[in-house]
Amino acid sequence: MADRTVLHLLILALLCSLFVDRAGGACAEVDSDTEAVAGKGFKLGCISCKRRSEVEGTASVEWYFRAKGEADFVHIYSYTEYRGTVEHDDFMDRIDWKGSKRSNDIQDASIYLLNVTFNDSGTYRCFFNRILSYDNNYEYNDIISKVVHLTVVAKANRGTASIVSEVMMYVSIIGLQVWLLIEMIYCYRKIAAAGEEALREAANAEYLAIASESKDNCAGVQVGE
Repeated sequence: MADRTVLHLLILALLCSLFVDRAGGACAEVDSDTEAVAGKGFKLGCISCKRRSEVEGTASVEWYFRAKGEADFVHIYSYTEYRGTVEHDDFMDRIDWKGSKRSNDIQDASIYLLNVTFNDSGTYRCFFNRILSYDNNYEYNDIISKVVHLTVVAKANRGTASIVSEVMMYVSIIGLQVWLLIEMIYCYRKIAAAGEEALREAANAEYLAIASESKDNCAGVQVGE
């Protein structure tokens, strides 16, 4: 009985560790900044969180750009299978991948634009081509797009929208961390309670065994007399 309880305890601990591992990768969608300074670098944010984090998935990403005053978008960057490729000469050697790096299940597709120029003002669109894999071998293809309207200025002018966006980002991060901490405490309390129960059952089993042995010894003595 005690061995079975210990096994259940180990399974519970494993489930908690798996939950913590998934929760550690919690995702929060935050809008990108929209004002860059000429001559400096700028991060174009693009985040698309999965609705169900437990569903396995893979994704590829493509970025497009439409310059201010132009009618058409041009393909500037793609990222798939842990590899990024600059697709347009105007952005050659000027784009770094700043999105998800340790997983092919991409949720953060942000890129970093180096040496920003006034010609970089315009509209940027990123596309997630996501494939979700379910247990019954069913795959679902989902395409999500995000838009960033970028303005390039000569001098930084931090606006209210940028400040609010940054504050909301930190609030989201803190909220996720608090939620994770609460879930960890809940798991560890369950583990501790299961451990105490296992010790009590082991002690009771040992007591019953000793009592049974003593009873058998007494019966043997009476028979001998």
